[in-house]
Parts: sequence; C-alpha cells; structure tokens
Amino acid sequence: MTMKKIVFHLDFVSPYAYLAFEHLPQALEGLSYDVAYRPVLLGALLKHHGQLGPAEIPPKRAWTYRQVLWLGHTHGIAIEMPASHPFNPLPLLRLALATTQDGDISRYVAETLFRHVWQGGGEAGDAGRLAALAAQLRLSRDAGGDEVKAQLKANTDAAIARGLFGVPAFEVDGRCFWGFDGLAMMAACLHGDAWFQGPDWDAAPARPSLLRGSKA
Repeated sequence: MTMKKIVFHLDFVSPYAYLAFEHLPQALEGLSYDVAYRPVLLGALLKHHGQLGPAEIPPKRAWTYRQVLWLGHTHGIAIEMPASHPFNPLPLLRLALATTQDGDISRYVAETLFRHVWQGGGEAGDAGRLAALAAQLRLSRDAGGDEVKAQLKANTDAAIARGLFGVPAFEVDGRCFWGFDGLAMMAACLHGDAWFQGPDWDAAPARPSLLRGSKA
C-alpha cells in the first residue's frame, strides 16, 4: 500500500483538534501514512470567512464543552477543560514553531502542547507553565522572534488560500476533511471507498444558493 501524506492543520485552542490528534492513529489503523502537523491561527481563519468561534456564541459554547467531554469519554481519550477557555493560543503556536526550521512540527511537540492544554485543567497561558514548556522542548528558533511570527502567518495564509475554514483540517490527495468526525470520512477515502470515485464529492457544492450575496 502506498504511503499517503496527510497535512494536519491544528490550533491548540481547539478541543476538536486535540481529540482528532489523539484519535488519529486509531482512526487510520491499517493504513500507511505520514503526517505533517502544521500549526495555524484558528482566529485568523474564522475572521477571514466572517465566522465566530463556537466559544464566542454562549449557547454553542456550552454545547461544545459538553460535547467534547462526551467525545473524550466515549472514545477513551483523556480530556479536561483548561481553567479558562477560550484563551490566546499565540504563545503556544509560536512555541511549537520555534522547535522546527519549517512550518511543520513533530508529533511529540504537538502532543506535548495539546496535553498541556487539555489534560490537568491548568491555565494554558500561565507564564510559569509556558516557561516550563520552553525548557522541556528543544527550541531551535526564538519563539518571540519575527521569523517564527512570519512562519505562523505563512502557514495560516496558505491554509486560507486552499479554502480551509477551521481546525482540525486534514489535506490528503487534493481533498480536505474537516473536524473530528471527518476522520472517519478520510479513513474511508484512504481505504478506497468507491463513493469517492462517484459524482457526489464534486457535485455537492455545484448548485446555486438562494442566500443573498452568496458566491456558492
């Protein structure tokens, strides 16, 4: 079986990105694949598309937190809400990118930062905890430097240019799959499900919209 290259776009502020990260090996069991873990700024994706994040809509915020805790429970993934959420993810994203010379990070780095946020119930942006992370990780660039900031912007701009609108998002073989529940769909595609060779993938968005101002 040919090894597939998956680009996993993530932001540590997203509980769904954390759940998808933890569940990925199980979801893709039996497949040969290589993953590029790519930090992006979720807030910039949402702003570009004129969207609010789930945590910015009070009833949706409550549902989101209940659902992600349920998903962790039902899938056997340890998850605990951080002390405050949402929070500013920029220090974590920049810290992640400071461990590499390009726009992708290792699974170890992604795991360390995701679990910093979603296990233990601590304050994700606490200065002391961030300093401990910086000491734990092997930084090859200045996390607060212009090079890392530019890398995060470049990652995010490239994701927007390819039509990504949120995280987690997975790119493989020219297709994009979004969300924790998108893992099952991606796995089916990689396993050769005949549905993906039919008309529905391309035809799904190819219809007019009756919403004023829509470009669909």
